[in-house]
Amino acid sequence: MKNEGNTDKRPDNTAFTQQRLPAWQPVLSAGIVIPGFLLIGLAFIGIGIGLFLTSQTIQVQEMDYTGVEKDSPCFRCTRLSNQNCTCDVPFSLSTLFKGPVFFYYGLSNYYQNFRRYGVSKDYNQLTGDTRYFKSPESDCDPYSKDSKQNYIVPCGALANSLFNDTFELYQIINGTKKQVPLDGRGISWWTDYNIKYRNPSLVNGSLAKAFDGTVKPINWPRPAYELDLTDPNNNGFLNQDFLVWMRRAALPQFRKLYRRITEGDYAAGLPAGDYSLTVNYNYPVLDFDGRKTVVLSNVSWMGGKNNFLGIAYLVVGSLCVVMSVVMLVVYAKFKFSDDEA
Repeated sequence: MKNEGNTDKRPDNTAFTQQRLPAWQPVLSAGIVIPGFLLIGLAFIGIGIGLFLTSQTIQVQEMDYTGVEKDSPCFRCTRLSNQNCTCDVPFSLSTLFKGPVFFYYGLSNYYQNFRRYGVSKDYNQLTGDTRYFKSPESDCDPYSKDSKQNYIVPCGALANSLFNDTFELYQIINGTKKQVPLDGRGISWWTDYNIKYRNPSLVNGSLAKAFDGTVKPINWPRPAYELDLTDPNNNGFLNQDFLVWMRRAALPQFRKLYRRITEGDYAAGLPAGDYSLTVNYNYPVLDFDGRKTVVLSNVSWMGGKNNFLGIAYLVVGSLCVVMSVVMLVVYAKFKFSDDEA
């Protein structure tokens, strides 16, 4: 009986189970390794040159409007006593800024990747489940209730810190201002808008009534259902600016898409000339030594401007070529045979 049990557990006598399948193991001789390194190096150098040259064609215009310097046009807005302050940041373009133009806001020394900050939200609220409006997750504390013990929706530090500076761009033509249309449609990730976040069901056809019994986040000027007064479809948890902000940045210096310039007289880009950026200055950053910037940029097939990627390919490719030359010199000098290699 003992022998029969062992026979039952024995693997089948096949080439696969008994590991008798044909195998191939390359012999790494000098005649294979040296040309291989050379070809890989040349390919990487070619890709690196293409990426680097493409990156150089991308135009970027960056403007700091923090207002730390006394000669900054936004310096007066940094005083806490100045509420609803606006400032104008002038700039000029020497050549056509090819479209489509992407308008970003940037923050520095801002750690959105801090774990406690990142988890400070209630996913159930953000999917439109009103049962959690008045029973939020403990992760939202201390931004789950206001001083009067009213429930905050959406709760949490992440939503409460929503970026609320707004911008208007004007072209200066013969001393008069011509407003540049900014398109805020579809600036968030498709998965965030269509899958991850949902608005609560309308109550009697009203989104505002779905939020009855709750209050707005402490630092918000308006409740969630009034984030966009010009477009009723861009409110609640599906507001484009809200969705962009809720997707956290990985690094302390980051930029987020604010608008696109794709319409009207500016569909082909921003013509050369003088411009003025009107900033509604609301978001405080000086308390943590942060900086605020506005970035105008266009893109190519490789995305935004990124010199590092091209340089990385060039460095790796050059190292491969150098290593192939070194191995060739050593092989030629010492005449290593294939067997000894």
